[in-house]
Amino acid sequence: MTLATDLRIEAVLPARAGVGLKGEHVPDILASRPDVGFFEVHAENYMEAGGAPHRHLEAIRRDYPLSLHGVGLSIGGAGPLDRDHLARLRKVADRYEPGLFSEHLAWSTHDTTYFNDLLPVPYTEATLALVTAHIDEVQEVMGRQMLLENPSTYVAFAESTLSETAFLREIVRRTGCGLLLDVNNVHVSATNHGWSAETYLADFPLAHVREIHLGGHAPDIDDDGLPLLIDAHDRPVDQEVWRLFALVANRLGPLPTLIEWDNDVPAWPVLLDEARSAERILTAAARREPRRAFG
Repeated sequence: MTLATDLRIEAVLPARAGVGLKGEHVPDILASRPDVGFFEVHAENYMEAGGAPHRHLEAIRRDYPLSLHGVGLSIGGAGPLDRDHLARLRKVADRYEPGLFSEHLAWSTHDTTYFNDLLPVPYTEATLALVTAHIDEVQEVMGRQMLLENPSTYVAFAESTLSETAFLREIVRRTGCGLLLDVNNVHVSATNHGWSAETYLADFPLAHVREIHLGGHAPDIDDDGLPLLIDAHDRPVDQEVWRLFALVANRLGPLPTLIEWDNDVPAWPVLLDEARSAERILTAAARREPRRAFG
């Protein structure tokens, strides 16, 4: 059963800190009604018609706005989009009226094979045309703007002819989509490829950012003995990511900002503390004028 719209608070996401909703936290959330800006859910977890996940999400949606985050569209895949998957995605969005909807600049399917990972794409004119066509299709079917998330990457393609920031800028120009800036992904990619995160952010089309993601990463070492970061979402936000986030917030002012913690999920108070840390940075940024540039 779908809730009537007038029983819910507004769908618009406030420029506050939000948290990725996990089933194990629902009892604590419903009991305490914590002061968080919004919750974000992975759309694929709610594509079945009913059951406990929907009962829980309906209860959450009465009191909080939602952001809907997809992980299975394979926007960068070489083949056509899965129309059945896209139709199910539309049903979830219609049912819960998210304030924002986002997907990844990545691919995860080939023919009939699904890979349980978000794989990178080369930044070429051919890929640009493909991704643009897919985003146009998604936005037409969904009837709403899609946000595209910058990836975390571990390899670079020799055939790339565009920088990642130029690629994203051109996608926005062609499709009218928005951007989801994952600050942890920026730090992970910068470390893995040996470039400056601040230089990347200075060239990022920040005017089109509608949501920010923050998460934890796992440190490792590559085959050459150099630092390697894995976008693991299994621990607190790193101090360098907090620093970069503060730079972005000071530049743009407050935006909806999500704490992602998808693996080794902690107790609810731990996740809530992370959101409160993000909220403090957003509050400080709201008081700061003028905005500072990067570099």
